[in-house]
Amino acid sequence: MSIFRPSRRDILAMASAAPALTLPALGRAELGPPAAGNPANFSFTLGEAKLTVISDGVLKLSADGLGVNADEGEVAAFLERHFLSPEENYSHTNHLLIELGEAKVLVDVGSGNRFLDTAGRLMSNLDAAGIDAATITHVVITHAHPDHIWGIRDDFDEAILPDAQYLIGGKEHDFWMQDGLATQVPQELQQFVVGAQNSIQVEGADWTRISDGDEITPGIRVIDTPGHTPGHMSLMIESGGEQLLATGDAMTHAYTNFAHPEWFNNFDMDGEQTVATRRRLLDMAAADRMAVLGYHFPFPGVGHVMRDGDVYRFAPALWKWG
Repeated sequence: MSIFRPSRRDILAMASAAPALTLPALGRAELGPPAAGNPANFSFTLGEAKLTVISDGVLKLSADGLGVNADEGEVAAFLERHFLSPEENYSHTNHLLIELGEAKVLVDVGSGNRFLDTAGRLMSNLDAAGIDAATITHVVITHAHPDHIWGIRDDFDEAILPDAQYLIGGKEHDFWMQDGLATQVPQELQQFVVGAQNSIQVEGADWTRISDGDEITPGIRVIDTPGHTPGHMSLMIESGGEQLLATGDAMTHAYTNFAHPEWFNNFDMDGEQTVATRRRLLDMAAADRMAVLGYHFPFPGVGHVMRDGDVYRFAPALWKWG
């Protein structure tokens, strides 16, 4: 198994948090944000559950990390047909807060101030949404990549939510915490390993290790979705006969993953396993007509999976006002 597939250029660019180049795109309108910014939260209901999507910001990565097992020209042409830049992958970060019964479950904790300067907005955006972070009862980590776990530490290297119960997949925990892992990856990736270990070992977080099918709280359970990382997990929320699958990074692109589920990306640690997992999730979501939430899908990242012959399409959910 190949541990990582990012290019050296990608890693060095992220490590230095270098500003992304603004490149002209042909044949598509450039829609910029308003001066005051756009809302960074979106709430909806699922049965008796209240769900809120809160942004941690955005990741600006090289688009050559998409579909690394496909022809480069084919991938670029696909992106252009979908009005996306073939140079820059502008990737949203959609965190889910689940309020069901007495529980308030946050999925992942974002980048904090240790990764890219375009992300790390989760705590301020929770506050802007009127959500008291101190009332969060559970934090579930889908996997230990920087944009999902590095935000666990505050400026004093203590757990950002000290009163919450922290949960992570046992397989994911064991992978990142194995002795000597940092020496098994390229030098420029050692910071990913060290960052994951520092995050897992943060003072004030007592971890509960979870496995496939475990219930976090009534109506919320986890399922194994390996490939992107060895112990990656997704969440299934069920209430009032309705279901939503929070995929984490088992699905990372609302266009390529659906039209070309056989493509995998540079940060998918086991490409073949990623594809197998993705196909299983797409089949399940389409067959059961459940809602899905993609962490890196266009905000708020909520929709459904439609079959389209032998492939799929993402159908964004219809926003509703009260």
